[in-house]
Amino acid sequence: MNPSNPTLLGIPFDANSSYLRGAADAPPLIREAYHCDSSNSSTEIGIELSPESVLDAGDLTLASDGAFPAIESAVSELLDKGQAPVCLGGDHSITYPIVRAFAKRFTDLTIVHFDAHPDLYDEFQGSRYSHACPFARIMEEGLAKRLIQLGIRTMVAHQREQAARFGVEVVEMRELPALNKLKLAGPVYISFDIDVLDPAFAPGVSHREPGGMSVREAISHLHAITGDFVGADLVEYNPRQDVSQLTAMVCAKILKEILGKMIAGPPATAAKRRKNAAHGASRG
Repeated sequence: MNPSNPTLLGIPFDANSSYLRGAADAPPLIREAYHCDSSNSSTEIGIELSPESVLDAGDLTLASDGAFPAIESAVSELLDKGQAPVCLGGDHSITYPIVRAFAKRFTDLTIVHFDAHPDLYDEFQGSRYSHACPFARIMEEGLAKRLIQLGIRTMVAHQREQAARFGVEVVEMRELPALNKLKLAGPVYISFDIDVLDPAFAPGVSHREPGGMSVREAISHLHAITGDFVGADLVEYNPRQDVSQLTAMVCAKILKEILGKMIAGPPATAAKRRKNAAHGASRG
């Protein structure tokens, strides 16, 4: 199996949501939008997605108790098969067990985190495993070499202290664009919380935070990331809050662009693909 072939894995889990439940309903609806005939299988960087290039491992069946070990185990199994998991959440707490699995294989992992919220609380509402805490757990365990956060616009004093403690590179919304900061090397993991987008573009979230990215800004920043995309998650879509499936289609668009980047590979590999494609076209 080509390790650049991504594999979808649904993680229907929202037991650690702090405000509204509903994100557990998202994985099948993201898939439905991804396959919808209203669009096509081409990404903006010229990658054609297909069942052969994007595999699907289905959805996990999870209970509130023991969910994290089950998530970590399922992601580990895919990695053991040489597949690159792209996880469809679910609330953001799932990123912690996912990254635990990745950290066993990638010791120099860089996480690029798109979000309105830094999710760095040491604990939130009495829980250290809330969807407001995953990056505190990830960083205190040393699971990533770097954590770059984009689009943040809700940072309280405690989370600023946490960011300084862990050396998190926070790019707040008011500081964007930050395309030059995304010239990375080595393995890169993308954690994309859909509420990084302004609710005008993605109303189907539990925590609507005005003043966010447009879909175009988000895609531009995704495309600017270099390095080797080894995995990703797309989280916090809440269908119960959606309007006319608008957010589902936005999730599908973001998913396609992440998948395209993964399949294209690092810049040198992508450049070689383009050269070969151009050579083939000239001969035809």
